[in-house]
Amino acid sequence: MLLRHAIGHVLRRIRLERRLTLRDLARDSRVSVPYLSEIERGRKEVSSEILATVCRVLDLSLAELLDAVSRELGEAAPTTPAAARPVAPVISLESRTELRGTAPGPHAHVDAPSAFLLAA
Repeated sequence: MLLRHAIGHVLRRIRLERRLTLRDLARDSRVSVPYLSEIERGRKEVSSEILATVCRVLDLSLAELLDAVSRELGEAAPTTPAAARPVAPVISLESRTELRGTAPGPHAHVDAPSAFLLAA
C-alpha cells in the first residue's frame, strides 16, 4: 500500500467517525471538495500544510494521524517474511544459450553484464 493511500483511508475513516461530509470538511479547512476527495482516494499526495489544516478541523494532532497511518500500513504489510518471498532466478548468458540451443544473434541486445541477465 502506498503512503498516500493509507493517509487517505485514515482521513476518510476519521472524517466519517466525526460525522462530517466532504463538503463540511472542505468548508472548514478551505480546501476544495474535489481535492479532498482525491486525497481520500489516494490519488493526490497531500502537502504538509493541507494535512495540518485538515487535522486541525478534524480535532486531530498530526502525531495521532501519523500513528493511525502507521498502523494502517502495518496491517497492509505482507505476512510472508522477505527472506521467504520468491525471487526471479538469475542466470548467465551462457546458460541462456545452452537452454535455447543457439548463440545470441548479431542484433542481440546486451546492456547488462552477461552474468546478471534475468531469465526470459
